[in-house]
Amino acid sequence: MDLRKKLQSSDHTVTPEPSPETRLSVAVNGSSLQYHVPELYNMAKKSSPSITGSQTLSDASAAPEAARVSKRRSFLKGMGVAGAALSAGALLPKILYADDSAAAGITSGDAAILRFLAAAEIIETDIWQQYNELAGIQDNEVPGGSGNSLFTQAVQQLDGDMDQYIHDNTEDELSHEVFINAYLASKGSPTVDLDRFRTLPSSKATGAQQIGRLTNLMQLTVDTSWWTRYRSRKGNPDLGDSFPQAVPSLAVGKHPAIPRTDDDVQPPSRSGAVVSDFTQAIANTAGFHFAWIEQGGSSLYPQLAQRVSSLEVLRILLSIGGTEIMHFQTWHDKAGNAPPIPTIKDPKTGVTVSFPDLNASPFGGEDFQTNLILPEPTAFLNRSLPACSIIRPTATKNAALGALRALTADGLFIGQSKEFFDFMSTLALQADQAVRAGTHV
Repeated sequence: MDLRKKLQSSDHTVTPEPSPETRLSVAVNGSSLQYHVPELYNMAKKSSPSITGSQTLSDASAAPEAARVSKRRSFLKGMGVAGAALSAGALLPKILYADDSAAAGITSGDAAILRFLAAAEIIETDIWQQYNELAGIQDNEVPGGSGNSLFTQAVQQLDGDMDQYIHDNTEDELSHEVFINAYLASKGSPTVDLDRFRTLPSSKATGAQQIGRLTNLMQLTVDTSWWTRYRSRKGNPDLGDSFPQAVPSLAVGKHPAIPRTDDDVQPPSRSGAVVSDFTQAIANTAGFHFAWIEQGGSSLYPQLAQRVSSLEVLRILLSIGGTEIMHFQTWHDKAGNAPPIPTIKDPKTGVTVSFPDLNASPFGGEDFQTNLILPEPTAFLNRSLPACSIIRPTATKNAALGALRALTADGLFIGQSKEFFDFMSTLALQADQAVRAGTHV
């Protein structure tokens, strides 16, 4: 367990006219919630239960109190951060101007961006911890869980070193989470703690810890259009282009990316296989999901970097963002090794999935070729300029809310509370409303 301070909002702000283009659609307990800026304004202005403590904004600016000790997983022991606390009701959507500096030395806009990124990294750590417990390496760097032999073998069909890569990715995300919160605290700025939302169930398969989770890896709808996006020589999502799915069946229905129980982890039923086809399908789903997670971070950091003011904060975003790109590159390569699997039905839900040979008809060609793992040159900024090999997308408008929307569509938050969505939506909106010094809206 470590000392975790509770989240408060920045105080120096001005309020612009809300933009009708910023909206988020989520499903909570079977009901669809449509968020857009005016609703978020009204929602945040209402009195709401304290998420991170009961201290008010005036209390925080006058004399910050010590935060309570909050429970944290054992692998965070000794990596505590500190900051002042504030109720969620004060998290009003607003433009946070870069020249509206806090006395502690970090602008309110930069702090809002870092807080959203801290929350994103906490969520990523939760995702990767679940993968590591079942198919990674459990040690003193990333403890928790005891591994699942058959599932680990299935994942290793994509690469024999997958357990090491999963372990290292988990440790990296944890270091990002802890560093960003520690940096915020060092500047006297509020930090982020999502522990109260760790309410989702764990896998019941051998190897998984039975603890509360932030994310759900057992009902995913995985967007695999990143595969063709990075192979396209003409398309760019920043210019309005869309891209076909590499694994169409993953983009519909709800699929497990980790075994739900030991029933999902079975020995092979045919010669030449190491596990059953359904167990391999779960591992393949995980492989494509690994890359999907990290392509999101590869874009999010440069998108938000365009809004920061401090050169030091810019350095943080560029430095952490670079590791997200390295992660994506690794998982992009490994996803191409997923063994082809004919259509197979989930014995529990009836949902079907298949993994095609991406090098064979009707796939194949440069849009699907598995060894084309470097970004193909494509249109950038405008189509009159020469093609350029780039990370895409990198347009900054609504970047944080877009990232939250993508995580939600992936199914990661199935079972989460409305309070969680309220909280995360407000953090995202604040990050998107940050304005770099010298920028006018």
